Amino acid sequence: MGELLFYLTSAISLFIALIYFRDLGDIPQLFITTKRKHVDRFIRHEYRFLAIGLTAWTVSAVTHLGFGSGLGWVFWIGTVLTLGLVAFTWIYVHLGLRNQKDKAKFFSIEEAKEFVSPTTQVIVLENNGVARAHPQSQIMRPHLAGTEKGLAGENVVMTFCAIANLGLGYTPEVEGEKVELEVLAQHGNNLVLRDNNTGEPLQQIYGFRAKDQDVSSDGPACPLRPTLTMRPWPTFRMTFRGFQKAFPDGQVFLNKPPSNPFLCLLDMAMELAFTATIQKHHTEAKPIMQNLERPIDPRLPTKSYVWGVNIGGDACCWTDDFVVENGGVVNAEVGGQTLVLSWDPIFESLNIWVNETGEAVTQIDFWGKTPNAHLERSADVKPGMFWHVWAEFFPHTDINRVNQSN
Repeated sequence: MGELLFYLTSAISLFIALIYFRDLGDIPQLFITTKRKHVDRFIRHEYRFLAIGLTAWTVSAVTHLGFGSGLGWVFWIGTVLTLGLVAFTWIYVHLGLRNQKDKAKFFSIEEAKEFVSPTTQVIVLENNGVARAHPQSQIMRPHLAGTEKGLAGENVVMTFCAIANLGLGYTPEVEGEKVELEVLAQHGNNLVLRDNNTGEPLQQIYGFRAKDQDVSSDGPACPLRPTLTMRPWPTFRMTFRGFQKAFPDGQVFLNKPPSNPFLCLLDMAMELAFTATIQKHHTEAKPIMQNLERPIDPRLPTKSYVWGVNIGGDACCWTDDFVVENGGVVNAEVGGQTLVLSWDPIFESLNIWVNETGEAVTQIDFWGKTPNAHLERSADVKPGMFWHVWAEFFPHTDINRVNQSN
């Protein structure tokens, strides 16, 4: 019985360590396809699984060290592998990917110039004249950036997925309840977070928890009711030099090294790994993470940048070169909502506006001003993300749609 108990508990602890590493460790997904249901399962039950694994290892240690059951080399090799896999994954996820959802530091443009080049892409949030730029190179790893004071009094957190090249602003609340966001994994080449208040996984591109998705009608892209989605904020891209022109008093997020020497060394290692893989991801057609559940849609080159909008069961995306080729202004409709896309060459920014004037727009500036009205930016835009990721989550998408009167 002692021998049986030793080998059984050793196998259980090592198995849990392996699936923990497979589902949340990221590295295995460079080589193998991990199923989404497995990722969600470990996100929901992470500490329960780890407690079971620790209990099993403790029993194997007692039976071996206390009663001499099992072979010594089996115990020690199994122990090193188990503890190594668990320690690596936990440190990687909870320390290496630690976020700054309420601790982010924002700096003046002048100070940011030392760390951000003029042509660097920044993702922008603006509220009541207060603008924040999030350079991709700075927000790539913390993934979440916000402050306790919020953005001009509004609770807004920038979320960023480097694999999808997608930055989205959200208010982390659902029906009046706070959503406690933590970065846990990625799947479908898009960030998967966890609401630590409920333990539920949350796909960045959707903005609602997995338990709230409606799979009966329009598929997993829709929640059971609209109020179950975190409030999205208009999020747009531009170059850093464009941001300086548009918002000379704007603030810039910088991810400066921490004072803790252990965290500083960990961050340096993480930065090197992220930079190498993301650079390859941007320059090669094949996605670096092998966790897509659909074949790659060939309608556009894999790494094309698209500006996508999904409203209800309707979805469409546009490329920036299409908008430029059509005179810089495109009128379209998605999910019954009339939109205007405009490219501004001065601020180097593509924006999408909600058009409630009832007429097609032919002239509009960076601020949404037309000859007859002032339009508001659409909060439903996913700006400048990779085509293959957009098509993974919205396979029914239309491309470069225009109104007949455009």
